[in-house]
Amino acid sequence: MKITRRNALKSLAGITLTGTFGLPTLAKSHQPKKEKRTFKHSVCEWAYGDHSLEAICKAAVNIGIDSIELLNPDQWPVVQKYGLTCAMANGSDYNIPKGFNNLEYHEKLQNDYADLIPKAAEAGLPNIICFSGNREGMDDQVGLEHCAKGLEPVVKLAEEHDITVCMELLNSKVDHPDYMCDHTEWGVELVDKVGSDRFKLLYDIYHMQIMEGDIIATIRKYSNYIGHYHTGGVPGRNEIDDTQELNYKAIMEAISETGFEGFVGQEFIPSRDDDFASLRQGVEICNV
Repeated sequence: MKITRRNALKSLAGITLTGTFGLPTLAKSHQPKKEKRTFKHSVCEWAYGDHSLEAICKAAVNIGIDSIELLNPDQWPVVQKYGLTCAMANGSDYNIPKGFNNLEYHEKLQNDYADLIPKAAEAGLPNIICFSGNREGMDDQVGLEHCAKGLEPVVKLAEEHDITVCMELLNSKVDHPDYMCDHTEWGVELVDKVGSDRFKLLYDIYHMQIMEGDIIATIRKYSNYIGHYHTGGVPGRNEIDDTQELNYKAIMEAISETGFEGFVGQEFIPSRDDDFASLRQGVEICNV
């Protein structure tokens, strides 16, 4: 029989019907086995500032969240009372603009972390956040060298206490003008320079989508350098559903495929009346 386009289409239709009535279709028979989620859920307290920490804890327990993060030491006992942890503790009160890239701030930062790290270890917390600081006219390579120098005693102490110090990647285009650690490759180079398993990156998906995009490929390439993740819808930093441009379900599947066993923190700002309904939706999207 002469094979025509019409005959070929009829044959394909027959295969589809056969699959429908009991035999597996080609697509179904080749579907890979889905792995379970490897990471844990967290939420950033500051994004729910209209609610008390106690209220956020109660909502977290109800939703199935494991951690409330970016908290100070006096707040840790509150979350622990609810069987939660603080997956990413706050660092120095110098915060984002004044970071390790400036030699002038090293003494203060090192003293702050020397105080925080033993406390976090005693409380059983896994991570403490840190920042590069703003450029203020400084060359990026000089700033990287300064960061490595300033972090050396901090990371050494972190190694002794089994705490991981994570530097956050932030965008300098919209939210944090002049911030130095604004590209993944710069952060990766710093991690290599520091040379310790107790220093990693906090990969903020919202910020890195704004700065460089290519989120899933970057996560796959640099997964060993990442100690923590943050979410947020782009643009606007609101809900992570289909009202924004990122496919968070696919991103979370990619994170899970790397075998990441740390925390993914919801850091979007709810735009709807029911903050905790938005939070629940975000966690459901990230359950892969």
